[in-house]
Amino acid sequence: MTQKVAVLGTGKIGEALVSGMIESGWAPADLLVTARRRERADELRARHGVTPVTNAEAAKTADTLILTVKPQDMGTLLEELAPHVPADRLIISGAAGIPTAFFEERLAPGTPVVRVMTNTPALVDEAMSVISAGTHATADHLTHTEEIFGAVGKTLRVPESQQDACTALSGSGPAYFFYLVEAMTDAGILLGLPRDKAHDLIVQSAIGAAKMLRDSGEHPVRLRENVTSPAGTTINAIRELENHGVRAALIAALEAARDRSRELASGTKD
Repeated sequence: MTQKVAVLGTGKIGEALVSGMIESGWAPADLLVTARRRERADELRARHGVTPVTNAEAAKTADTLILTVKPQDMGTLLEELAPHVPADRLIISGAAGIPTAFFEERLAPGTPVVRVMTNTPALVDEAMSVISAGTHATADHLTHTEEIFGAVGKTLRVPESQQDACTALSGSGPAYFFYLVEAMTDAGILLGLPRDKAHDLIVQSAIGAAKMLRDSGEHPVRLRENVTSPAGTTINAIRELENHGVRAALIAALEAARDRSRELASGTKD
């Protein structure tokens, strides 16, 4: 790896990306980071051996800029970067809901932009990162982006028109599973189990089920049917889930997340 990459606004996800890149073979000397607080920048240098710089310095020296600030801060960051970003820099945005056109309008004409929606499992190198090309991004830019985000999990290319749906499914997805584990843990307590034992039972079951989904190649319906014996415990539980409209609620929840992503893209804040 010889290209210099700068991560701007290096929070938890940005640091996970830096760590994953180093583990995948990137030299720390080729990685630049920016942070609001000097203490945070010094911490990143000590922990990973990367070089803290200002946003302007990153724009002038890095070949690829990965913007990981919050969506509401992106406009201000682009105002700061625009005078210093040549049109041959690759801009990778990790901000939910912001289209590539937002960046193209504020940077030099022809600047390549790639939009990425990753998720918090990047912290354990199990992210799902969805990648879309802007107007001027080439296949090489997409491949380069895949090399970077492949260091912390799996990547998938989609048209940008599908990004809002992907944000609803995988970007917010971990929260739905945490919510489900929380509810099942409460159920375990109601059924008489100590919280720690209920938690362990559910988490290990979730890990095992996820691996079966990933590795078996079976449809989830088939895997569910394999657990569902006639007149058994599982079918009784599933009947209650259906009676309470859990499937419909999940669909409605994901539609709401997609709609909010669209609102963020249009500039709606409330």
